[in-house]
Formats: sequence, structure tokens, C-alpha cells
Amino acid sequence: MVLVYTSFGCASCRKVKQWLKDHNIPFKEKNIFTTILNEKELRMLLVRSENGFDDLISKRSKIIRENNINIDDMSTNELIKFVQQNPTVLKRPIILDEKRFLVGYDDEEMGMFIPSELRALSVNSCNETCPNYPVCGQMRKEIEEA
Repeated sequence: MVLVYTSFGCASCRKVKQWLKDHNIPFKEKNIFTTILNEKELRMLLVRSENGFDDLISKRSKIIRENNINIDDMSTNELIKFVQQNPTVLKRPIILDEKRFLVGYDDEEMGMFIPSELRALSVNSCNETCPNYPVCGQMRKEIEEA
């Protein structure tokens, strides 16, 4: 199951949810303003992210800029409490499942959430008779040659 952390009025969040619906991928949505992220969840996001809080926190957020907050000087515990009290500092959307993790919407990156069985099926079933073959077949050739 895919888990998507979202917020109200977030265009990228709407795009992610629509992409998942369009690809029939079940997901659970957690709005960061209506559901307070607990310490365990935030630590799990930290572990899953490649660069820790740098991947999760927008240093350009209003609260950080206006208050001259330097998150680099904070301990992990302080940052967790800060995020719980100020969820607007989180980048959105945050998308994850058992194996994959993505922050923000990127149409190409979203393909990683298509189950591997379906990706393999689509690769193996597309041939010269497929109307999309001129595009996907050429793309596969370029990938194989690279």
C-alpha cells in the first residue's frame, strides 16, 4: 500500500493522488495538518530519506525564513518537535511504500510505484503491433543502448 502525506491546497499532492488513481494503485492519504505526525512516523521518514531532514524540510518555508531558524543547529529530537509544531515546513507530497520513497511530484519518478509485475508485463507485451510501440519501443532501445 502506498502512503501519501499531503496538505490542503497542494497542487503536487493533487497530481500524485490523481496519478495513483489513474494507475489503479491503492493508497492511503495522511493530511499533515489534520493528523499530527508522531515521533515514530517522523523517525521512519528520516530513515527512509536519503539525506534526512534535508529531503523533508523546506528551508525556504515562511516560518524558517521569518524567524531565522537554523535547522542545521538542531538535534534530531529538536527537529522532530519542531516539525510536529510546524508541519508547514515539510515538503509535500511525501510518497512511500514498503520499498520506495519520493518527496514531491515527478511524473517519471512516480513509475517506481507501479508494481514490478505490471511493469514487466507491459515491457514484455509491447511489440511492433502496439500503437504505442513507436514511442515506448524507441525509448526501450535507447535505454538498452545506454
